[in-house]
Amino acid sequence: MAMSPFLAELRAAVGGRLLVLPSVTACVFDAEGRLLLARHGDVGKWATPGGGIDPDEQPQDAVVRELREELSVEASVRGLIGVYGGPDFRTHYPNGHEVAYVIAAYVCVLTGAATPTPDGEEINDFTWALPGDLAALDMTAWSPHVLPDAYAWWRQHGG
Repeated sequence: MAMSPFLAELRAAVGGRLLVLPSVTACVFDAEGRLLLARHGDVGKWATPGGGIDPDEQPQDAVVRELREELSVEASVRGLIGVYGGPDFRTHYPNGHEVAYVIAAYVCVLTGAATPTPDGEEINDFTWALPGDLAALDMTAWSPHVLPDAYAWWRQHGG
């Protein structure tokens, strides 16, 4: 689902004007300490998977839902890394919409044996990456603010 019904209704009222939206991102690690990254189809850049929080939805539930919708995997939340926002969290979409995201980043682990399967709409590829792999990827502007904290969290608390 590219846009929630709530956001579609809001966009119908305000058009492409700037919206500040609460969102989540899933920092999923495997047993080797590699981070799951997804190539987002709308902007063509790599980032951790995630998306908007629906009205009345708990952020932890939103991050699990986003993983299920975008990559067909089940996960559990291990902890909150932090909440991020600022100029690098603003996105201009090809359709003219502008969003300033406030992102709650969660560390998650997969709970099943499923291999991530991109939905082909929001996500068109995935990879597992160590910190040294990131420089070769065309990342979102906000990723450098979040990913070092994610790797640090995993080294301290993870696997």
